[in-house]
Amino acid sequence: MPLYITCATHAVVTVPEILASRDARQMRQQSWLERHGVTLVSFTVVASGPVKDSELTRRIFNHGLRELRHMAELSGWEIKKQTCLSLATGPEGLLAIDAPAASVKMAAIELEQSHPLGRLWDLDVLTQHGKILSRSDFDQPPRNCLICQRAAALCAREQTHSLAELLARMEALLDAAENAAHA
Repeated sequence: MPLYITCATHAVVTVPEILASRDARQMRQQSWLERHGVTLVSFTVVASGPVKDSELTRRIFNHGLRELRHMAELSGWEIKKQTCLSLATGPEGLLAIDAPAASVKMAAIELEQSHPLGRLWDLDVLTQHGKILSRSDFDQPPRNCLICQRAAALCAREQTHSLAELLARMEALLDAAENAAHA
């Protein structure tokens, strides 16, 4: 179920709040793995700056959620349980999928690489035993920056691009995806 766009908090979040949110996400993931015993997709939006819950991030999230559900449907995978959380630290989704984790991760990588908004989605895939599968496990390079072709982690660490540049790029990617969907 998509998140309501108009309910975004626009809260400014601090680094300690983001770190606490990551810890809470890991606890949710462990709880889901224990409860459902299948592959888990933990989905968030890559959002620059101190505001993580906005109309922009929720629209990006909703597109990603539809694509994840479509990916599972096309692959014949059952989504045993799904939830979406609207948090000040950004929208989050959890999907318990009855399918091999490696297959789900490969499909998630393909989605991140092929969809116009894929670069803005963080699709973590966990095995039923809690191991997070990484791109490097599948001989995939690190993700590129939103603005240039350098590694995203490098540009983020060096703060190469301004927040205004990054947000403008996010908006442009969303506009392109929505225009393509309506064409």
